[in-house]
Amino acid sequence: MARSVKEQARTDAPGATPRRTRRPARTSRATPEAAVAADTRTRTARFRIGDVVRHRHFPFRGVVFDVDPVFDNTEEWYLSIPEEIRPRKDQPFYHLLAENADNEYVAYVSEQNLEPDTSNEPVRHPRVAEALASDGTGGWKVRRDLLN
Repeated sequence: MARSVKEQARTDAPGATPRRTRRPARTSRATPEAAVAADTRTRTARFRIGDVVRHRHFPFRGVVFDVDPVFDNTEEWYLSIPEEIRPRKDQPFYHLLAENADNEYVAYVSEQNLEPDTSNEPVRHPRVAEALASDGTGGWKVRRDLLN
């Protein structure tokens, strides 16, 4: 039996607005109070569920279907990235229904390695319709029947 997109990747229920993310405390702070204050700062993820993005270094693009506030994959996966392009862990990471010239797949990409895709080319990934609905402007939004 085929697994749904939601089952395929570790995900939270997708929302229609960007998620607020917490920055980890910096260890270089002088006092415990400063570390607590640093931990309570929040930032907004740059991309929303349904945004079409492309990778800055590799030839693929995809549609965001979930966001992790910080890195949430295995250490083995992280260390498999060449050190010279390995991203920081303290930033949002995006689950993408990705495609390149040859095939379609699920990708996990750091915010620093993504940029908006402005090609206006249609997305061909076959699982996009499973998780998202057209927003009528060439973009995507969360399907209402998948919301809790």
